[in-house]
Amino acid sequence: MKRTVFFVSDGTAITAETFGHSLLTQFSDIDFRQVRLPFVDTPSKARDAVSLIERAGVDQDNRPIVFSTIVDPEVGEIVAGTQAHVFDMFRTFIGPLEKVLGTERSDKVGRAHGMGDSSSYEDRMEATNYALTHDDGISKRLDNADVILVGVSRSGKTPTCLYLALHYGVKAANYPLTEEDLEQNRLPEFLRRHRNKLFGLTINPERLSQIRENRRPGSRYASMRQCRYEVEAAEAMLRGEGVRMLSSTDSSIEELASHILLDLGLERDHR
Repeated sequence: MKRTVFFVSDGTAITAETFGHSLLTQFSDIDFRQVRLPFVDTPSKARDAVSLIERAGVDQDNRPIVFSTIVDPEVGEIVAGTQAHVFDMFRTFIGPLEKVLGTERSDKVGRAHGMGDSSSYEDRMEATNYALTHDDGISKRLDNADVILVGVSRSGKTPTCLYLALHYGVKAANYPLTEEDLEQNRLPEFLRRHRNKLFGLTINPERLSQIRENRRPGSRYASMRQCRYEVEAAEAMLRGEGVRMLSSTDSSIEELASHILLDLGLERDHR
């Protein structure tokens, strides 16, 4: 079964997409074609969006699904008038929240993913810059790091560091374990000094070989033998050093980040 799903907003549509995607993952037997329509912030744009949505319904001979987080009432009414199945997340929750809080909402677009508090935004930008300048062991000066991810090459360290920085303002560095490190079966001394900040990422050797093969086809680096050796040696080393580990094989970046924050006690508000 195939269904087209639209995420519509007068802002970035990130909230609609995130919430909608979380619901759709519960229906694994359906093939969803997902379309994001951000910045639908005028009646004209809303009518264009409705035309696109209804055209998809005709093409697939079923009614599309729409997740909407439109703040502007006039624009929202236009989208709600489509023949699709519309799930308006603001209408669902804002009314009850107004009753609980005893006040009406402020109809301002873009609050969820705008700059908001400038100091919070600057913290995230500073953390992102930190992650970039402390990627792949570039810098060994790690006193200001909140967390240091350690693992073999291509185990997911860099994207996880950037996610922690962008979403939580966490200063995350990472270090790729080299063959020399693995042969010595010991972490470099500059890392051991920050043992309480270390977190290991591991990965299934077969998956690692696939990732590396895309990067360097036919190389020793991507061979199953090399990948199996590196993963087994890295896991043995990290266990011996008492470093907590998590597999990135079947975990999303969001899941990895949440586990790391929880396990290391890094309480952060989502920015």
